[in-house]
Amino acid sequence: MNTETTKNNSFVPAHLAIEAMRDNGYRNTAYAVAELIDNSIQAGASNVELLCAEEEVQMKTRTGKRLKEIAILDNGSGMDSDVLAKALQFGNGTRLKKSERTGMGRFGMGLPASSISQGKRVDVWSWQNGIENAQAVTLDIDDVRKHKVGDMPSPVNKPIPEEWLEAGSVFADSGTLVVWSKLDRLMWTRGETLVSHSELLIGRMYRKFIYDNSVKINLKVFEYYNPSMSSFEKYTLPNDPLYLMENTSCSEPFNEDAMFLPYGGIENYEKKFTIEADGEEHEMTIRLSLAKDEARTGNAGNKPHGKHAASNVGISIVRAGRELELDNTLVLKYDPTERWWGVEVDFPPSLDELMGVTNNKQTARNFSDILSIIEDIEKMQKNNKSIREIQAEYEEEGDPRAPLIVVCDFINKKIKQMRKYVNMQNKGTRKKRYEDPDNGPEKKATDFTNKRKDNGYSGASDADEINPPDRREQDIEEGLTSQGLDESTAKEVAQFTVKHNLKYSFTEFPFESDAFFTVRPCGGAINIAINKEHPAYSNLVEVLLDNGDETESVEKLRERLAKASTGLKLLLAAWARHEDEAPDGQRKDMIQAIRREWGIVAKNFMREREG
Repeated sequence: MNTETTKNNSFVPAHLAIEAMRDNGYRNTAYAVAELIDNSIQAGASNVELLCAEEEVQMKTRTGKRLKEIAILDNGSGMDSDVLAKALQFGNGTRLKKSERTGMGRFGMGLPASSISQGKRVDVWSWQNGIENAQAVTLDIDDVRKHKVGDMPSPVNKPIPEEWLEAGSVFADSGTLVVWSKLDRLMWTRGETLVSHSELLIGRMYRKFIYDNSVKINLKVFEYYNPSMSSFEKYTLPNDPLYLMENTSCSEPFNEDAMFLPYGGIENYEKKFTIEADGEEHEMTIRLSLAKDEARTGNAGNKPHGKHAASNVGISIVRAGRELELDNTLVLKYDPTERWWGVEVDFPPSLDELMGVTNNKQTARNFSDILSIIEDIEKMQKNNKSIREIQAEYEEEGDPRAPLIVVCDFINKKIKQMRKYVNMQNKGTRKKRYEDPDNGPEKKATDFTNKRKDNGYSGASDADEINPPDRREQDIEEGLTSQGLDESTAKEVAQFTVKHNLKYSFTEFPFESDAFFTVRPCGGAINIAINKEHPAYSNLVEVLLDNGDETESVEKLRERLAKASTGLKLLLAAWARHEDEAPDGQRKDMIQAIRREWGIVAKNFMREREG
């Protein structure tokens, strides 16, 4: 072989390769723009602008505005000549090594790939010591086609065009300006259409950066030949699919207040998994949320906040603080109530290979694959295999996705639990529970407690009964919300309890515990929180709370009462087994004593009141 004549020949001719690279899988223009925002944030920018330059064009029957050029401007650290020379080279990023993955960047594909996916030309200006020292590089597909060469030109000193200097508002001592032109592959050709579709997506992708004020992202549409004329300008608000953030893009009345609650309470809505990959341990965090009851009142799905939630359905996959996608693998697409739960999977870039992150950072392929076979994993569990045993089998078969099985199984189970609660929200079981304060169980229990106090018995909660009413209300409300109850219900319970001088309150909501109920003294009262996630709830409490309807048959009523009776007997059987399994000696004696003492108190509480 004559190496002298072939040494400059590429393995794939540049003009052919670049055509193939244009079809690189970006879902739309907004996702391509996000690649440039990634670079800006990675460069330490605190301000980023999406600038859309429009011009008037003649169409078939009228004139209209069309996008002429699109730019991303930032006030980041900028690039020196060496880095800028590589900026438009494919696969030549600065964070390709695993040890260098500390942020969103990695693949060295984002800037050139996203750019040519939307237009034929991209110009990059970058500076580190004032915009007057800006250097530029250019990639023009028409030039590559014409000359059939792939060598990138060296950066040159080149002034930033006046239209961008006038349109941009975040020019600083250092920064970068990326301009796309010869736009031939845009999904949206109008500036306002592009920013309207980009606003919610960008707000969701970068919600964590926007929410903590580390980055501001401005969207602007202006006239190319008159940059001072702006038709649209707006800073992006965070768009949280978990709806736990405040001051977001969600519609009223949940634009300022969070629309969801941490599922299981603020202390339990996060679950951390330690995952071993390549001989090292890495942490992945799962976060769960559920709609507040008041968000579901009325025809909520057709209200603005319900429609906002409908655009955020799925599992939010977050890498290095930036969302990759909303995964819909486990979503029941036929069920509109899927919008009322939220799941977030947060992982570091060191788990990219395990998660199967694509080079356009739009998908975690391996994670989605495991979610897609979760029904098979459930069948294996029904055949008495533990989730750890199933994972071990996958590991033995050499499946690199095996560490994700436990995580995906956890998420699947939690989503099913949250669906149950969402379904209960609209069944009418959460009616005003305090319509008759003189005859409810709270009043009866309070009366019997007062009699016991008269007979010399005291409890730890009694000391706080002397506090002022407003202080008691505040303490009760804070105690209930710390358990995981939503704020509006906690306030309702606190006000009712203090107003009627009650010793007890009852609440029902799901929380992460094996206990059927918890006891929490606060504000001189005792709150009994019944766990909706415990099977005893659906087998006993729920069937008794269900009032049925006027057409319910006697047979149906008997079925519900039989179910409640069975549930009560199973509770007693569970206690009996717990007592039976206790070793002989002090522990068994203590359990039996508790049963007797509780029985004495229960006997007094359950007697009909005299008079």
